[in-house]
Amino acid sequence: MLANNTLVSLRDVGVNIHGNWLIQHISLDIHAYDVLSLIGVNGAGKSTLIKTLLGLLPLTTGTIQRAPKLVIGYVPQKFTTPNTLPLSVHDLLAQRLPKRLTSTQTQAVIDSLYLDSLLTKQVSALSGGELQRVLLGKALLDKPDLLVLDEPMQGLDPEAQTLLYALIDSLPAFLRCAMLIVSHDLHWVMKGTKHVICLNKHICCQGMPADIALTPEFIALFGHYGAPKHTTPYIHRPHHCTHAPTGQFS
Repeated sequence: MLANNTLVSLRDVGVNIHGNWLIQHISLDIHAYDVLSLIGVNGAGKSTLIKTLLGLLPLTTGTIQRAPKLVIGYVPQKFTTPNTLPLSVHDLLAQRLPKRLTSTQTQAVIDSLYLDSLLTKQVSALSGGELQRVLLGKALLDKPDLLVLDEPMQGLDPEAQTLLYALIDSLPAFLRCAMLIVSHDLHWVMKGTKHVICLNKHICCQGMPADIALTPEFIALFGHYGAPKHTTPYIHRPHHCTHAPTGQFS
């Protein structure tokens, strides 16, 4: 039985494919209005965890509980449509759950993301920044309880990144929801979010950015980030824990 404000609860979740553990011993609760950032090196299991959370991958071990009638909005890392399949922005946005938003709220989403001028465009003709705004709009039009953003800034120029960060940070009150943001932008994660989860096939450490930056687990993966020392974060240490060498994160 989930607590009243718990949206998703993972307990000892593991995924094994062809004898290879992609993630193990993942225990995590996501509550209403949480804003969580998920970081890790390439191959750390971030995409696997997201797919598992969305119900796209079966569990090998553990359990996932979801709140009744939970609505999850998902902005994928990649979204492509064949050039031979006509799909306008208007038609893509029309594929949403009915009656979640009023017509006034729907227009507010379109206005806040500057989508009016894109409605007649083909999805295949959008720039990277335009496509991300459209995909964010599509997810928000479902009025999700939990919004999952998988590398939302990947491939965007600095100006488009700045705009998208501002849009995510300033959602109107009627769209307030929990967010799980997967990001390779360590600077933004450490400066712009309050709770960071560091993944390396298991949860290495989690907590406030300034706290986890001091942990040996974080330093082994990303080096010294230069955060002030003040409190001791929670650190998860499974018995058989190996870390990948310091590398470029995705």
